[in-house]
This record gives sequence, C-alpha cells and structure tokens, in this order.
Amino acid sequence: MSIDSIADAIEADAGEPIPGLREGLEEMRAGRSGRRYTPEQLLVRSARSTLGLSQQAFADLIRTPVATLRDWEQGRFTPPGAALRLMEIAVRHPEVVRDAAA
Repeated sequence: MSIDSIADAIEADAGEPIPGLREGLEEMRAGRSGRRYTPEQLLVRSARSTLGLSQQAFADLIRTPVATLRDWEQGRFTPPGAALRLMEIAVRHPEVVRDAAA
C-alpha cells in the first residue's frame, strides 16, 4: 500500500485534509521515530494527571517553580531523586499527597 493511499484513507475518515500527514507517514516508513519520552517525563506527567492539576497548581503544590516543572515534563532536565520519589507517591497514593498539601 502506498503512502498516498494510506493518507487518502485517513483523511477520508477524518473528513478533512491533515497537514503534515504524508510527511509523518514517510518518516514512519523510513524508521525515523517521532518524539521520545523518558520514564522520568512520563512519571512527572502521570503524577500531575493523577492529581488532576494544571502545571501551575501542581508546581505550587510541590513548591517548585512552574518553569522547572515544565522543564521536567518536556525532558530538558531530569527531576532530582526526591522529586522523582514524590512523583511515584503521587501516582500510587494521590490521597497522601492531597492530605499533605491540605
């Protein structure tokens, strides 16, 4: 199956043209993957998501600048060990983090 026929089928299903679709499919065929995430990034995002908080609210909760939290979530920097442990606790026991913040 050609890239064009796959893209045509996807766009027909979506009901509209999708900018960059053919280029993305071509990258997949060539083995070039998209964005990669580290386990630490996923852990930080998961912790925030589990608590249902915005970046600002979560940063306030853990007493960290929101810019630092964004850096962690975007993979520019890895959180220190204590912050990673806090993220693990937030994912496994969100009620503990909520109680501690109250």
